[in-house]
Amino acid sequence: MKHDRLASLGFTRELQQEATRYPELYPARVAEQHHNIYEVMGEQETLKARVSGKMAYNALDSMDFPVVGDWVMIDRLDGSNGEAVIHCVLPRKSAFGRKSAGTSNEGQIVAANIDIIFICMSLNENFNLRRLERYLSVAWSSMATPVVVLTKADLCDAVEMRLAETAEVAIGVDIVVCSAMAEDGYEELLPYISEGKTIAFVGSSGVGKSTMINRLMGEEILKTREIGDMDKGRHTTTHRQLLLLPGGGIVIDTPGMRELQIDMADLSRSFEDIEELASMCKFSDCSHTKEPGCAVQRAIANGELSQKRFDNYVKLQTEIGYEGLNSRQLEQEKINRMFGSKADMKQVMKYYKNKNK
Repeated sequence: MKHDRLASLGFTRELQQEATRYPELYPARVAEQHHNIYEVMGEQETLKARVSGKMAYNALDSMDFPVVGDWVMIDRLDGSNGEAVIHCVLPRKSAFGRKSAGTSNEGQIVAANIDIIFICMSLNENFNLRRLERYLSVAWSSMATPVVVLTKADLCDAVEMRLAETAEVAIGVDIVVCSAMAEDGYEELLPYISEGKTIAFVGSSGVGKSTMINRLMGEEILKTREIGDMDKGRHTTTHRQLLLLPGGGIVIDTPGMRELQIDMADLSRSFEDIEELASMCKFSDCSHTKEPGCAVQRAIANGELSQKRFDNYVKLQTEIGYEGLNSRQLEQEKINRMFGSKADMKQVMKYYKNKNK
């Protein structure tokens, strides 16, 4: 029974092997975080927990602390004698991150150990291709598989046109269309959900994430509000949380993000068309502005590439500070940001294994 509970939470054989390094501790998965207090789902029950003093002392930045979706090792099976103590975080296989809010440039992991990221964008006033490109860049970098979910189809009179526009920027990504307000508006998501798999919902406020999760849960777990002016939905999700779906699978809900500040991104996947064009330029160091023989500018002139898409590509390059880094430096930067400042060789090997799948 204990094994079944952990397996349903996504505890794999690899994680079991990692856990054997701590024979006096017990595995658990972080379900919620409220400042310094965590809720972790263990073999027997859900417990309140804090990180150990040693772990906090040794942490070099926020990414060395547990986040929702992490697997951690704790000192007890139940909470009968008080809060559990988290002694370490097991290696992450994926991490969706961004820059922290405010003036800090520090990275922040939103959720970890995700298999599929549902990038939600509604087909009403929220529809924004440039924002979608931003989310896709971060999702590809996370090592999870992105899926674009276009919601509120019942509020749009041009679904086919917007679906075609989305396909032009979501290269190699599945796109599903659903209506969050309809009782059966979530069924298109079911093929992506299975026992032990973790999915995360990300996107702006009001796109219907909480409503769809409630449908998947079969009850009103997450509070929602009615749609307001200009078809903008409202919801009350204020923190990240992990939920075990009754039909199998795990879902992570995240608060709506007004703007996703990029900390790590994979532009080679999200802008694969531009990267391919750039490889055909006459000069290897082409800036794609005024050089002769520029394949990128030729594609823009011929209408094969949107000027807005190219401008956003350049903007994101500048924002994440990847210019001037060679391929090896880029990979090291991604590893540092995903696994924290103390990534060991085993984590690095897993990163490349997952990347090459």
